Amino acid sequence: MLLAILLASTLAQDSILKDSRSADTRGPRTIAVDEVLAAQAHVHIGDRVVISARPTAPGDTVIVAAIVRRSTDPSEVAREDLRVRTHLDQLQTLVGYGDRVDRFAIETRPGTDPQRLIERINDVAFGFKAYRSSDIAVETSRTFQVVSRFHRAIGIITIVASSVFLLCIMVLKVEERRRDIAALRLMGISRSTVVRAIILEAALIAVLGSVLGIVIGWLASLFVNWHYQSLYHTPLAFSIVTTPIVLVAVSLSLALGIAAGIAASLRLVRQPPLALFGR
Repeated sequence: MLLAILLASTLAQDSILKDSRSADTRGPRTIAVDEVLAAQAHVHIGDRVVISARPTAPGDTVIVAAIVRRSTDPSEVAREDLRVRTHLDQLQTLVGYGDRVDRFAIETRPGTDPQRLIERINDVAFGFKAYRSSDIAVETSRTFQVVSRFHRAIGIITIVASSVFLLCIMVLKVEERRRDIAALRLMGISRSTVVRAIILEAALIAVLGSVLGIVIGWLASLFVNWHYQSLYHTPLAFSIVTTPIVLVAVSLSLALGIAAGIAASLRLVRQPPLALFGR
């Protein structure tokens, strides 16, 4: 099996300058295996495996010392890389790269000016460029930003459609109660009392509808996370229902319900009671 060595881990605490003969006397080296690769290859901690840069090349016998769980990095969701983490000197020998690296990360101390450090690194030599980790995260997450905007547009369309639907329901319900409203008016019930009753009923319907929608959304979120986490082998949460989302949903629903109740009630209370009876 060809194991693609994609990342040099900081698990290696040994110095690169150690003599290779002393490494041979210690026996097999250790590696850390990605959890997806471990599951697919049926590899467990303590197993001895052979790693090599090419299928036909001679490899090194190593011991699996750890199984690494995947992170919740959105940029790695659609990638199907299987990772093995090795000691740095072992990786250099395995791939024949010598004293070269494709990329490396620098952790700054508190109080360091990141922009000044980036400028100093870029002025050292030609051929490489330093970036902030936040800038890299933004670039690799552009796909998710597009998806987020798409979901926001769908949400706005859904809110507009639901408000129209709620208004239609309230108008139909009030129209069905024309005679009841006329009887209340003839009994001396004021217009404002009738309007408040209809608004209260509309607000109650809106709140009950929002609660039902939150429950359905929560169940749908559980299904989406279960499906895509098993599909991409990642602990990343693809769908979440947060407290701000719930508060916004209930507030919008209540506001739209009250607006629909006002629009539906004013349409009838402005007519004379006898006109509501059809006379």
